[in-house]
Formats: sequence, structure tokens, C-alpha cells
Amino acid sequence: MAKKKTKIDEKKPLSGTPEERVKRNAGARVREFDKEAWKPKTSLGMKVKSGEIDSIDYILDNRFRILEHEVVDILMPNLTTDLLLVGQSKGKFGGGQRRVFRQTQKKTQEGNKPKFGTFAIVGNEDGYVGIGHGKSKETVPAREKANRNAKQNIIKILRGCGSWQCGCNNPHSVPFAVEGKYGSARIKLIPAPRGTGLCIEGECGKLLKIAGIKDVWSQTFGQTGTKVNLICACFDALKKLIEIKVQKETAESLGIVEGSVKVQ
Repeated sequence: MAKKKTKIDEKKPLSGTPEERVKRNAGARVREFDKEAWKPKTSLGMKVKSGEIDSIDYILDNRFRILEHEVVDILMPNLTTDLLLVGQSKGKFGGGQRRVFRQTQKKTQEGNKPKFGTFAIVGNEDGYVGIGHGKSKETVPAREKANRNAKQNIIKILRGCGSWQCGCNNPHSVPFAVEGKYGSARIKLIPAPRGTGLCIEGECGKLLKIAGIKDVWSQTFGQTGTKVNLICACFDALKKLIEIKVQKETAESLGIVEGSVKVQ
């Protein structure tokens, strides 16, 4: 006589690595932000909820510090989120493969206490980008913490056509060469003509793509094997774009756009 299958037997096994399961279930776990249920704790959050501040540019131009990620959720609801491959898997057959979680552990008398760290990037692919780091004893809280920190560290960048080979005046690349540094890693972003693509390391390419840059050349110096330092150096280069003052005539000749093109 055939044995009847129980509910436990009919349950499908989990497939894929932990990182793949997190990315696959990310859409189901993300809840819609409820503005009415949010209770802001800072004066900036109160002004955003009341409608007194309705633009992210006003906050960034006045250099207000964002301490609540809900501020960005209200002003920029169309942000895209992605995780960077900063970790490395262990094991005989799967060892060496890149993963989104970087595992570290602490030696104690009770045994090893592992923690998981991850880097998240947010952006609208139109001049706004942010990066954040999260660390926790479990993977899901680390990812959520990284997403919150990335929204609080959001910036806007300058884009333009700084390549002498192009001259199309479209904001598809960086307007001028800029260099960023973090730790012992340095990276230099160089304007490239239209159609070149992102000639840069893969994870840094994700950061530039979500920021809205389509064509760029790059040079790296120092210990670039440390992935975290290289990514932070690339983000430092993007922050320096907005810090450099550009004359009006130069901005018009290079087609420089600050922030979103749609706003311009």
C-alpha cells in the first residue's frame, strides 16, 4: 500500500545559495512605505512629512544630514537597490566564488561567533547614488541595515561629456578626470567617448551604472585586491565631482548636468 505524502514531504527544498535566496525573496520582503504610520524623530523628518520640504536637492544643497532613511523613501520612491560582491565563499568545490556577504568570526571561550557584513548601493540611474555597509549576526538584518545606511549616505553627482573625442554635450560620462582614495587603494575616472561603456572593475561598474554614468575609462593604483577599499575609493571619486567648482561657460561647453536630467 502506497504511503500518503504529508505536508512536510510535499514541501519543496530550498535551492540556490543563501545570497541567491535573499535576492529572490527581496521583492516579497520589501513592504510599501506607509507615510502616515511613520513618526519622525528629527526636525528634518518632521518637515519632510508635513510637506515643507519636498525636494531631495534642497537637503543635499544645504548639506543637511539625513538621519532617517524614511526621508529618502518619501522624496525618492523610485530608487533601485543592489548588493555588491564583497565576500568570498568557503569550501572545496565552491571556494573562491564571490558572494554578497563577507563573513568574519570572533574567537571566544564559548566558540566561534560569526558575523556577516554586506555593502548595498541605491540610486535612480539618473545622477543620485548612495552606498552603505551593514553588519549583523544574520544575513537578512545585515542586508536591511546596509540598505538603510545607503539611503542616508545618498549624494548627487555631476555628469557631462568631458571627452575630446566625442563632444556630444550629453551627460553620459564624467565631465573631467577625478581621483578617489580610500585606504591604500586609489582609482581615477577618465571621461570616455559615447559607446565606450564602463571600462572599470565589475563592482565599481555597478556603482557607476546605478549613478547614471554610461561611459568611462579608469586607472587603479595601490592594493586594489581589497575589494571594499576599491569600492569606497570609487564612491569618494564620485563625491569629489560635486565639490569641484565649474564656470558657467565650461559647464555649457561640456554639457554638465547636476543631479537628475529630468529636473534640468
